[in-house]
Amino acid sequence: MEKFIVSARKYRPNNFIGLIGQDSIATTLKNSIKRGQLAHAYLFCGPRGVGKTSTARIFAKTINCMNPGADLEPCGECESCISFAQGRSYCIHELDAASNNSVDDIRLLTEKVMIPPQIGKYSVYIIDEVHMLSSAAFNAFLKTLEEPPAHAIFILATTEKHKILPTILSRCQTYDFNRISVEDIVKNLSSIAKQEGIKADTDSLHVIAQKADGAMRDALTLFDQCVAFCGTEIDYAGVVKNLNVLDHEYYFNLIECSLAGNFAKSLLLFDEILSKGFNALYFIGGLGTHLRNLLVCKDTSTHKLLDMSPSVAERYKLQGTKCSLRFLYEALGHTTKCESEYRQSGNQRLLVEFLLVKLAQLQSVQIQDSPQPAQKIPVTGTTLQAPVPEKPVAEQAAAPVAAPVAAPAVAQSPATTMAESATEQPGALAAASKLANEADTVKTASPIKKAAGGISISSIIKKAQSTPKTSQQEVVTAHETITMEKLAAAWEKMAGTQNQYPRLATAIRQTAPILKEDGTTVVFKVGNSAQQSWIEKNSLPQLIGFLQKELNNGDLKLVVEVIEVTRQKKVPYTVYEKADQMKKSYPEVVEIVKDLDLDII
Repeated sequence: MEKFIVSARKYRPNNFIGLIGQDSIATTLKNSIKRGQLAHAYLFCGPRGVGKTSTARIFAKTINCMNPGADLEPCGECESCISFAQGRSYCIHELDAASNNSVDDIRLLTEKVMIPPQIGKYSVYIIDEVHMLSSAAFNAFLKTLEEPPAHAIFILATTEKHKILPTILSRCQTYDFNRISVEDIVKNLSSIAKQEGIKADTDSLHVIAQKADGAMRDALTLFDQCVAFCGTEIDYAGVVKNLNVLDHEYYFNLIECSLAGNFAKSLLLFDEILSKGFNALYFIGGLGTHLRNLLVCKDTSTHKLLDMSPSVAERYKLQGTKCSLRFLYEALGHTTKCESEYRQSGNQRLLVEFLLVKLAQLQSVQIQDSPQPAQKIPVTGTTLQAPVPEKPVAEQAAAPVAAPVAAPAVAQSPATTMAESATEQPGALAAASKLANEADTVKTASPIKKAAGGISISSIIKKAQSTPKTSQQEVVTAHETITMEKLAAAWEKMAGTQNQYPRLATAIRQTAPILKEDGTTVVFKVGNSAQQSWIEKNSLPQLIGFLQKELNNGDLKLVVEVIEVTRQKKVPYTVYEKADQMKKSYPEVVEIVKDLDLDII
């Protein structure tokens, strides 16, 4: 039986053309070889499985190739290329820094660096996972890395660039590798499937590519796993089941239930998901991604952000048209909040179920909050007249033609209500006057006869002016002398009228009023500045009006002041404070201390 080789090793690229998703890096390295501008140290950094070590091997093989092609690709036929392919090259050395991270390992490496290559021009040292070196090993490596022999080239590879010492970074040319796009991964998997004689649909390959998260090595590993499960025909259902991926169908159905307000079905779908062994936190993350994809579909310019197969992308676009932007915004807000609160929740399932209930209520809330079209009231000249409800066609045919009958005055126009409430709401009379002026302007421009049964604006103004001002404050014009006895009686009576603000009534009773020398200014002492600002903002005009009316003096003024708190004199407590107090109180003590050369604390 032939030995099986995993796809990640079997289809590992051996030239620059085979590199996927790193075109800019491949072009830069090839140009540096073509111009003979090779650096002595390179640093390849980026996520796992994106081709860092493979690029280092291709680069090392190319610079030692004896017959490179016109596009600077290794020939694969010279002694250097053959020895590298067979794993017996003495020009290319690989070191795993995770298991060789001590100072002694670096010393052995620096000793090998001095040996020139047997075949080829350069001795290339590839150090993988270089961030695992200890600080002492990094420091021991600095001098060799900065000034290596002319034949030595170092290629450092790492997934955690931030752990590399700055002194190492400054000595290397740094190349940042990107994650491989889903589209590129799908193309590569499709090519490999054809070479292996395996049938795989596009939806299945997209699921594998998304699960790989930009790493080609992970994608090839998952591909082998799906082949082992499905055989020579990979289908979507088998991939979803084998990779333990939640099917998109659940999310599509869940959004449909939310749009229909059917939270009961949403809860049943969530229970079905849990029964299949999926984590609720994984479900929330997938729901947020689904809502994000629907939001992306709302604008044609962002359709390219969908990393989905064409069939699934069309489903997203179709459902996106059913969802309003407000629904998607609020749903995303609830989902992200639930995801952040999930780990701290004591009842995690209830938290997710409550999320589904809120999503199912969003659409109905939007319908209730939508503004209703306002009923238009026709205006004819200076007359406001309510519209007459239309009768059915049959009644209109049977009813005789008659003169229009005026509707009741209350139902005809909101202006009537405005005029009647002018005595209760300040400013209503002014509003009615403004409306009358506008109506007179219209009447002057184009005179129109008064409609039958209407209410004229002038009648509204006359009615409002004839109504007594009951709610407005009466102006006191008398100037009676204010005495403390009258002021105390009015003060107590004023406290009894503050039923709406019990705390203000308590403050009035607890504080005696102060009448200043001018005979008209009354001082109201309060405990703090917050109480002072509240009274001045909310109740001061009412209090002044009450006192002016009770004392029959229109010149009375009320001033709110804060009671000044006198601080008590500090009592000496420590021995140092007592000594200072003694020196201040008795100067003779200071003289005695100086004469006798004493020391007081």
